[in-house]
Amino acid sequence: MYVDAREIDEIEAKFGKPRVLYLEHEIRDAEIDFVRATQKHGRAHDITLFIFDGDHLALIRKHAFPRPIFRAPSGGLNPGESFEDGARREALEETGLEIELERYLLRIHARFTSERDHLDWTSHVLQARKVRGRLEARDTSEIAETKYGTIEELQGPIRQALLDSGRGLLAYRVILTDAAVEELRGRASRVDSAGKCDEETGTAQVSELAEEVE
Repeated sequence: MYVDAREIDEIEAKFGKPRVLYLEHEIRDAEIDFVRATQKHGRAHDITLFIFDGDHLALIRKHAFPRPIFRAPSGGLNPGESFEDGARREALEETGLEIELERYLLRIHARFTSERDHLDWTSHVLQARKVRGRLEARDTSEIAETKYGTIEELQGPIRQALLDSGRGLLAYRVILTDAAVEELRGRASRVDSAGKCDEETGTAQVSELAEEVE
């Protein structure tokens, strides 16, 4: 887990209270197995970073993703590592950039389900800005390519490529990105086409996105 209530309180005090979403999302059995394989020491979270350099965002492509599948960098904390230190480390490893965290956009409590299993996961999504550095991954064993992109690219050809992949976990990234873009644009009343938002509670229930990607 690594991210406890005390640390969340501290992050919210520094970077604001995020929009909180609850969702259930269907993925394949093999994808559940993949996530479980990444759960060192029981980790069940990721920190996703929308890193701006002016009007452009730092994006990464992993080796398993064909072009043009890029997304915002993300990773998890190490045991005993603070939230801010872990976020800065992940940014440096995946993008080569030193960053300053600016805003806590989203906290997504997701339940991934498959035919035979389920897994609970939390995504912490933050806005950050480049302080210094050149956009170039340091962890080349994980990251195949980096580039700068725009929100319009994320919501256009990149979004479609993620959906066309047929992978439930990449479809989850569409949900996350759609909601983050809503926050970045200051329109937090819905999750756009990926889900339906309960405006009274600020929570969301995902519609049948799995049908869209199969």
